[in-house]
Amino acid sequence: MHPNPKFRWEDRDAIREFVRAAGFGALFAATPDGPRVAHVPVVWLDDDTLGLHIARGNGIARHLDGATALFAVQGPDAYVSPDWYDLGPDEVPTWNYVTVELEGRMVKMDRDALVAQIDALSAEQEARLAPKPEWTRAKSDPKKIEAMLGAITGYRLEIQAWRGTRKLGQNKPDAARLSAADALEAQGRRALAHWMRNPE
Repeated sequence: MHPNPKFRWEDRDAIREFVRAAGFGALFAATPDGPRVAHVPVVWLDDDTLGLHIARGNGIARHLDGATALFAVQGPDAYVSPDWYDLGPDEVPTWNYVTVELEGRMVKMDRDALVAQIDALSAEQEARLAPKPEWTRAKSDPKKIEAMLGAITGYRLEIQAWRGTRKLGQNKPDAARLSAADALEAQGRRALAHWMRNPE
């Protein structure tokens, strides 16, 4: 994460919401085969625990139970031209972004916990699609669900370290930061522009 303390993000409630809204990220772990990453959907199980599942055939899956892993969520990001600050010739290009890293212990789920995790994940994502009628497991052939459950493994990530970064030009004067936000919005980077206008 960026070393500048101005960019440090420590509001756990806001970080939880950021991760919940994204619903997806990259899970990194060291394995005997070298470092591996799995790209996975997640759901909060409680304030300090994420639930996720991975295909059994994924090379990382057999090494996760009991391991320390790092889950990263990337938010909006973009190149920022020094011209946009209107502060003179001594500025340099940079990259603004929002990101979260959650580090913790991985614990393999039993079958019932895996089913509950799948149901919670589906319910959260289906709610975003309203007014579409909600999909539930009950709409599927039970044999297909059983086959799916046999092909995946569920895990809990018990979070022990939270690291968030919001690098949004907080080290610049307000007028310069807002000028860069306007330029980014003109480039179609509306999400990052919104964050830059509301960096706290």
